[in-house]
Amino acid sequence: MAKAKTNIRSTKKAPPKAHIKIAFTKKNYMILGLGIAVIILGYILMAANSVDGFLPTTVAPILLVAGYCVIIPFGILFKDKEITAEDAAISADKSGNVTASNIKTN
Repeated sequence: MAKAKTNIRSTKKAPPKAHIKIAFTKKNYMILGLGIAVIILGYILMAANSVDGFLPTTVAPILLVAGYCVIIPFGILFKDKEITAEDAAISADKSGNVTASNIKTN
């Protein structure tokens, strides 16, 4: 007799999806723009031909380090504190009133 075919389904599970969501807001872009402006200013100051000058030897490297190591990472990692409906319900006044100005809708 012929063997009956059995339907064996794969037991492999799909890999879990990453729940990381990077959503830049207007403030993030403004901070990143500030960082780029500081970096450009640092390079402009460093382009001066003075070897003994204060700006090209001291201020320019400080601006570059601040732009690359402080402002740009801060702009990437900055997250606005949004007041959601749940937060507004928690922080409602004692009478239980939640005003519409406390709730941010998407």
